Amino acid sequence: MRIDKPLESQLLPLQLLWQEAFNDTDEFLNDFFMTAFSADRCRCVTVNEEPAAALYWFDCVHMGSKAAYLYGVATAEKYRGQGLCRKLMEDTHNYLKMLGYKGVILVPGSRSLFSMYERMGYKTCSGISEFRCSGETADRIELRRIEKNEYAELRRLMLPEGGVVQENENLDLLQTQEEFYSGSDFLLTAHGEGDTIYGVELLGDKNAASGIVKTLGYADGVFRIPGDDKPFAMYYPLHDSKCKPPSYFGLAFDL
Repeated sequence: MRIDKPLESQLLPLQLLWQEAFNDTDEFLNDFFMTAFSADRCRCVTVNEEPAAALYWFDCVHMGSKAAYLYGVATAEKYRGQGLCRKLMEDTHNYLKMLGYKGVILVPGSRSLFSMYERMGYKTCSGISEFRCSGETADRIELRRIEKNEYAELRRLMLPEGGVVQENENLDLLQTQEEFYSGSDFLLTAHGEGDTIYGVELLGDKNAASGIVKTLGYADGVFRIPGDDKPFAMYYPLHDSKCKPPSYFGLAFDL
């Protein structure tokens, strides 16, 4: 067994492992591996010359320090139940610590995974609130579509105190899935599905939501905002265990 960054010959098997674990579309996988993947931000367990487990991360910033958003943690079905995920996580923590990262953030995909990561030392650090609204009786509002660089600048200004800055490869991947919008007192990342707009992140005035739905021509909308209604992200400190965890983490690639 070897744990290291993947070899070039393992890229296709890694994609097959990802599809087996998450059943994502070919389009999403192409977007990820073309825009956000780096072998230097991937750790892979190799057994019998094939990837048995893998994970990836995005660089981000928390309280001025470098942090890693861990993503796509998966074990091949035939290798499950052998403790490979725990070994991979422990190796990755040590590796990231050596590289100077101060902490690790992840977003579990289910309630059972919260428990699993708790056993590895992670603690829930931030939540979100979600709500649905109609645009039927709302007035149109002023908003504009913006590019990722402007979005990054505005997001830094609108993040809640202690929120995580997510830029570079985070936004490179995000812009393949979402659109960025700005209004006088809000910032939005969203995509449409049928008659509904899904706001992956709405920062600022949440009361603008109905007007957003109306202005963009949808029947209704579902929006995520900073809040405490639903546990969302977990945190593992790599250096000081007393380090204050993130108060808010919003951009997860799960919609």
